[in-house]
Amino acid sequence: MNLSVFIPLAAVMALTTWLVRALPFTLFRRKITNARVKAFFDLIPYTVLSAMTFPAILYATGSLPTACAGLAVALILSFCERSLLTVAIGACLATLGATGILMLLGNK
Repeated sequence: MNLSVFIPLAAVMALTTWLVRALPFTLFRRKITNARVKAFFDLIPYTVLSAMTFPAILYATGSLPTACAGLAVALILSFCERSLLTVAIGACLATLGATGILMLLGNK
């Protein structure tokens, strides 16, 4: 990547990252007592993590059906309140199994 393009992009990214972190401190001088505002700020990290992770889930295997199989198993296990390790292993095994089935069928 060209340095004349990289430096402005890095500066904009740093500025937006700093603004998201600094804005609540400048807007809210007192302790936040509103339950909705507190819930909003408590859920931001999960929202950002989900927004970054979800596309990676769908494109990680290179095959949408195998990725959807892993995603479905992960969702089911997480709704059943299994541990993070169990969900991750289950999703990996489901993806591996779906890949094997597609290979046996000759679709990959």
